[in-house]
Amino acid sequence: MKKKRGKINWENAVDIQKRINFLVKKVPIDWVSPKNIYAFRSVNANTRAYARIWGLGRIWQQALDLKPSYLIEVISEKFDHLSQEQKDEILLHEIAHIPKNFSGSLMPHKRRGKGNFHDKLKQMIIQYKKSI
Repeated sequence: MKKKRGKINWENAVDIQKRINFLVKKVPIDWVSPKNIYAFRSVNANTRAYARIWGLGRIWQQALDLKPSYLIEVISEKFDHLSQEQKDEILLHEIAHIPKNFSGSLMPHKRRGKGNFHDKLKQMIIQYKKSI
């Protein structure tokens, strides 16, 4: 019998928001608008992920008359005990899902054609490590 988990709780993650702002400045990620990225911490999420990114799709932007926005959710049970460098790499991974046009959509890990997600992420991590 599966163990029943409690309800998922989300709370604003001011510390993560500050870290995202720091990373966007430290690693030249000029296509990202940190004021349109929100950070939340979840507790009791049943996932293998350390963090997730959510995009506000175009239909929602139009319906709610909002600009493109993203939400980065860190999973407290998995994320909080990591070293700062590991946390930063995970946040950079999530930021790398944001396309250059900052449209609210998300880039997948694998895609055809030019531009590789993992190459982009690798470059971001190299720039991050040079800056610290």
